[in-house]
Amino acid sequence: MDYVNLGSTGLRVSRLCLGAMSYGAPDRGPHPWSLPEEQARPFIRQALELGVTFFDTANVYSDGTSEEILGRALKDFADREDVVIATKVHGRMRPGPNGAGLSRKHIMTEIDNSLRRLGTDYVDLYQIHRLDPATPIEETLEALHDLVKAGKVRYLGASSMWAWQFAQALYLADRHGWTRFVSMQNHYNLLYREEEREMLPLCADQGIAVIPWSPLARGKLTRDWQQDTARSGTDEFGKTLYAGAEENDRQIVDAVATVAEQRGVPRAQIALAWVAGHPAVTAPIVGATKPHHLDDAVAAVALTLTDQERKLLEHGYRPRPVAGFG
Repeated sequence: MDYVNLGSTGLRVSRLCLGAMSYGAPDRGPHPWSLPEEQARPFIRQALELGVTFFDTANVYSDGTSEEILGRALKDFADREDVVIATKVHGRMRPGPNGAGLSRKHIMTEIDNSLRRLGTDYVDLYQIHRLDPATPIEETLEALHDLVKAGKVRYLGASSMWAWQFAQALYLADRHGWTRFVSMQNHYNLLYREEEREMLPLCADQGIAVIPWSPLARGKLTRDWQQDTARSGTDEFGKTLYAGAEENDRQIVDAVATVAEQRGVPRAQIALAWVAGHPAVTAPIVGATKPHHLDDAVAAVALTLTDQERKLLEHGYRPRPVAGFG
């Protein structure tokens, strides 16, 4: 496993990040396909054995149980200072007018709840899961800065938004002397490349780490076009991400299959190698619900595609509506 700096910070992270959205109580939240604790723990241990030190979750995943499972596993299998734990805030965690969003009240409440569930005194990377249009961005940035100064958070990150919004947040942090965002967790894969227009160049210019979510396009890039899974049939958010370009998407999926066959490797390795090979990308976030998922992911970051292979994989792409901000 290779290790790189998280953007322009001194924090070193593995070139892969294990996403924990797949781990949590199946009856808590909108993910009935998530793995309960006894099934999830072996994947966290396997990741550590493969050299993964970077783990990402969110308070809303399976109603907080993802954080609980990840925290207990890392406490049992690793030393706290050897791992980088990332979680997120924004989504609804309770009924009522202050049960969601990025107000100072919600942020201050949710960091303590996340720390309790994770079983740790601090979070390495605390990310805003989405923007909150009902809260002034200045209020959000100052509250996050205060968490850093209080020692509850080491670094700050953001997730999917317009590039101009991210640029505004970076500017305001600099202007007021608040802690800057150091990472962007955005939607990026062979089927969704709209981030190449402005967000990826902005991050490269500003020294921001890019840690893409869904680098395998919800698994669409790893299987035959018509093949479904238990997750694809119930993932309502996932169904909104790739509408309107079926013929182009099919061409790209077929191209992944062709390159994988020529290389003699699984399709997942090709699709992930393409994402990891972008010079702006720091560490793709991968999910794992089968042992070979992590083996493929580790192999992918060591795989270098040729210019001809990348051209074949990219040829079928056409501009599509922005998706993933909701």
